[in-house]
Amino acid sequence: MTDKHINRRKALGWLATGVAMPAVSACGSPASAQGGYRVNYTEAEWRRRLTAEEFRILREEGTERAFTSPLNDEKRAGTFVCAGCGNALYSSTTKYDSSTGWPSFWRAIDSGAVGYSTDYKLGYPRREVHCADCGGHLGHVFDDGPPPTGKRHCINGIALDFRPA
Repeated sequence: MTDKHINRRKALGWLATGVAMPAVSACGSPASAQGGYRVNYTEAEWRRRLTAEEFRILREEGTERAFTSPLNDEKRAGTFVCAGCGNALYSSTTKYDSSTGWPSFWRAIDSGAVGYSTDYKLGYPRREVHCADCGGHLGHVFDDGPPPTGKRHCINGIALDFRPA
């Protein structure tokens, strides 16, 4: 994360953790039709709060280029939180090197931290992962992960912030 990115984040005054919601919101995601999340902003508010790349990933369901996130190499103990709302999503204890180019985890921090939907953007179904509190797009879950779950939560690093223990 660059100094510019960190300074912008501080200047925006992010919400404290502890806000939670059901599915996905703005920008065409499934929850927008379902009534929203606990953290709910208009598209214009999200654009003000997020960098252009964060908005593209979290609100427009984009994907960052592989091997570009500094969080790929993050090995310290701590918690990975949603870059949009600060919701705790993944523990460093479940992070592993999948060699895919994106931060990967074998499970979310708890069952209510993330939500799922089906994505057909590539012509076949994929399990999409969203922040349960703000609906931000995080990435996808695949069935090629390590024990004990066999799952690989393949997450865009730009959708995460890291909080050391």
